[in-house]
Amino acid sequence: METITLILFALILTACLLLKLPTLYALFAGLILFCAYALKKGNSPKKIVSMLCTGVLTAKNILIVFVLIGMMTALWRACGTIPYIICHAAKLLRPEVILLVSFLLCCGISVLTGTSFGTSATIGVICMSMGISAGTSPLLLGGAILSGAFFGDRCSPFSTSALLVSELTKTSIFDNIKNMLRSAWLPFLITCMLYGVLGFQFHSQASQTDLTALFSREVTLHPAALLPAAVILILALMRIPVKYAMLASIITSLLVGSAIQHFTPGKLPALLLTGFHAADAEAAAFLNGGGICSMVKVAAIVCISSSYAGIFQSTGLLDGLKAGLVRLGAHITPFGAILLASVGTSMISCNQTLSIMLTDQLGRELEPDAGRMALDLENSAVVVAPLIPWSIAGAVPLSTVGAPMTSLFAAFFLYLVPVCYLLTQIPAVQKR
Repeated sequence: METITLILFALILTACLLLKLPTLYALFAGLILFCAYALKKGNSPKKIVSMLCTGVLTAKNILIVFVLIGMMTALWRACGTIPYIICHAAKLLRPEVILLVSFLLCCGISVLTGTSFGTSATIGVICMSMGISAGTSPLLLGGAILSGAFFGDRCSPFSTSALLVSELTKTSIFDNIKNMLRSAWLPFLITCMLYGVLGFQFHSQASQTDLTALFSREVTLHPAALLPAAVILILALMRIPVKYAMLASIITSLLVGSAIQHFTPGKLPALLLTGFHAADAEAAAFLNGGGICSMVKVAAIVCISSSYAGIFQSTGLLDGLKAGLVRLGAHITPFGAILLASVGTSMISCNQTLSIMLTDQLGRELEPDAGRMALDLENSAVVVAPLIPWSIAGAVPLSTVGAPMTSLFAAFFLYLVPVCYLLTQIPAVQKR
């Protein structure tokens, strides 16, 4: 019965993919399917509701952070933080190093914001437009942007995926980040070398857009606009909880915006709710975004995905798969089995959140140490999900910057992280 249920869910997801229906439809249909399974197993409706709530409560801190991210990203646009950073960062985009610098800039912005979608929609769009004007391959540019966007999505203290992993494994996000950086330095260096070598074959000297003049039509570009970003970085280094660091940055943004951009109280509710909207159409293509409403769809996916986890854990739906993975882990290392599980969960779930949660449930018996399990999840599900063509994790950023789906093949960092980490695990298993 468990196998039939999982196959039906896979068919639902496939049908939605083929019919180009929103992923939420498939996830909601899956919710009904899994509730029916729990009912068939003898659970009362009241107990099933309790299972759903238990799963959603697992991600309660993530949902709070979503609200804060929406407000913060809107304010960072409106008070000039993002425009100021983009203007100065874009000056580094010389044609001969366009791929390498695009990767590094996306790494920096994604660490600063913790969101791959936001990184793609800001500096990613600029990197793509300037790279194309310089004659660089859109395929390679898309890969560099996606790699950089998920560098921070994986290891930023403001990343919802990193927060989710810490919640699931009951570990410190800052300890996790230290471990992630230790396992990422080699993939990072190899990725830089690859983009550096590939980028030097392009030497056209195309003219660059004057971003300072463009953004000055909407906001005042003042160095004080860096304060909201500085506040959140300093508090993160002090290991202040992310929620409080983001609140401090939001307050700083309001103060800076009032002083420099002359915020009016009457416009703030709309800004926080629906995001920043530039009056100039050309500037709007770069700056529009943020707001609580921008996080609604992602929050809905997280809520439904979290409710699945509650049902799976209480009904033992995944127990058969867990036993198989444990046996497999004895031959290909525990991380190897977890990596394979993440490929399967990413293909079925179509989003990063559910893939992380399912991989965690499947791999807990393989890796009892919470800290290592957190690192295993970060080096598998977090970076594997965006490599699945039909997953929103990679499809949305590539669509945002206008890159072809084949750019997934050039997202070198996402491949190198799990491969390099797996190679470090094999000698340890051989010694046993």
